[in-house]
Parts: sequence; C-alpha cells; structure tokens
Amino acid sequence: MMKKWVALFCAALLALVVGCGKDAGQGPSAKKDGKPALTVGLMPDTDSVPFIIAREKGFFEAEGVEVTLRPFKSAMDRDAAMQSGQLDGAVSDLLAAAFALEGGFDVRVTSSTDGSYQLVAGKGVPVSDVRSLAGAEVAVSRNTIIEYVTDRILGENNMASDAIQKVSVPQIPARLEMLQNGKLTAATLPEPMASVAVANGCKFLTGSGELGINPGVMLFSAKAAKEKKDAVKAMYRAYNKAVAYLKSAPREEYIGLAVEKGGFPEAARHVLKLPDYRPVSLPKEKDVEEVMRWLREKGLVKKEYSYKTVVAEDCLP
Repeated sequence: MMKKWVALFCAALLALVVGCGKDAGQGPSAKKDGKPALTVGLMPDTDSVPFIIAREKGFFEAEGVEVTLRPFKSAMDRDAAMQSGQLDGAVSDLLAAAFALEGGFDVRVTSSTDGSYQLVAGKGVPVSDVRSLAGAEVAVSRNTIIEYVTDRILGENNMASDAIQKVSVPQIPARLEMLQNGKLTAATLPEPMASVAVANGCKFLTGSGELGINPGVMLFSAKAAKEKKDAVKAMYRAYNKAVAYLKSAPREEYIGLAVEKGGFPEAARHVLKLPDYRPVSLPKEKDVEEVMRWLREKGLVKKEYSYKTVVAEDCLP
C-alpha cells in the first residue's frame, strides 16, 4: 500500500512540474483581458519615459492594447529575458539586434529611439577634455551601445579604442554610484543618469547628441513583429500620444511620474532634461551601417547584416 501511495505522489508531482514548465515556456500571452497584449522591456533611461507616460495616462488602453512594461538595470539581463521568450520587445540598440541575429535568435528593429549617452568625468578629476582621459579608467558596459558610443567618441578625438582602460560595469545604477564615489576617472552614462552625475559635481565631456550618433532602437522578436503587428502599431499610436503630451504638458505635471516609474534617482527630479522626442520613425541606414561596421571591425559578429535584414519597415502606424 505504501508503495502505491508513493507512486501516486510521484506521478502527481511530475504532472505539476510538467505543467509549470509548460506555462513558463509559453512566453508573453497573445491577449490579456480580451485585448492584444505585449510585454516590453525598459532600461533606466529617457527612452523609457514615453512608454511610462503612455501607460500611466491610459494611452495604451485607449488604443486597445495591453502593454506590460518590465524594468531592467542592465542590457545583459534585458537581452537574456528577450531571448528566453519573456519579452515581445524592448527598448534596445542596434548592437543587441546584431548579437541576437548572430546567435540565431530572429529579431527585428521596428523604430529608432531618442535617448542620449554622455561621457562624464568624476568629481574633482583633473581632466579638461576627452584626450585628457588617455590611460584612465573609464566605466562602460562591454559590447553594448555604451561601449560603441565610447569608441565613437574616442575616434572623433583621434584616439584608439584601447587608449583608455575600460572597466566593465554592466548595471547603470552601479556605474553612476562608482563614478560619484570617486572610484572611476570617468564613465559613459545614459540620460538621466549623466545629468544626475553632473548635478552632483561630475563634469560633462561630450556625448552622442553632439556627434550625431543614434544607435538606440525599439526591438521586437521577429515572431512578435509578424504575429502581433497590429498590437505593435497600437502601441506606437499610444507612444505618439505620449510624445505629443510631453511636448505640451508643463514639466511639473509629468516629472514626478517619470522619475518614480522610470527607476531614476530622486535627484533626477530636479535635473532631468528630456530629449525632444519625435513621433516614431525608422532608423537611418547610415546609423545601421556604422554600427555593423564597428561590430565587424571588433570581431564581434561574423556575418554582415544589411538594413533590410535588421529593420522591419511595416510595424509603424
């Protein structure tokens, strides 16, 4: 009798484990409460603000789409969630798109984004310009948009990629904290973290905006871009409403919301300067080509990825 009960218990436990594993592997649901549904990953930067506003102001709901926003602190964690099927899409960059394709995970870039990335020197560090950083420790996130922007900045100043000592600090909040605590000479940070650092005594040197570098994009799995195209278009209509709102609303009306829901330091409430957000549009071919060239030169990808391979041109409203 005991053996019989043990066998029944094991069978029930196995059924439970198999059932749970099945649910976990299904990824984001196609519908939620009868509406088309998307799960989107965000980073703690200004690219995320229009998505937060669209959710908090009910713009997604008005467009008939359920969008779940999931925050991440590092590009590595975001990309892992994307490739494991936990996300339909994410605020991302062209490098992440190429790495995913190189690894056999089919993705599509559906739009460009408006974030900016700044090279900032630490408080009291005796540097006056980028060239003064030669040989210094500069925090980056390796093989990401952050390292790409850093290399482009070095190149613009006639410096090689190895002219500085790159220190890998993947998590953005940790990078900001180390810079402010004097543990680094400089760091490349997204906004608003760069402005927070400057407000706390660090020194702005230069950034992606000054150099016309635009590698930030919105990325979706190829499956979601194809099968959830209508939901993606509805998401973008809501995004455009959020952009219009941010252009017209007084700062005090949205700043607290952006800081709290964006996971920004409280100091950002006073220093956050949002970019001039544009309605959604496709990335420029030049930006795609420059990123792919950098990746090949670094030996980070073996294949060539053309604009047509990377970009889905039919997901905008």
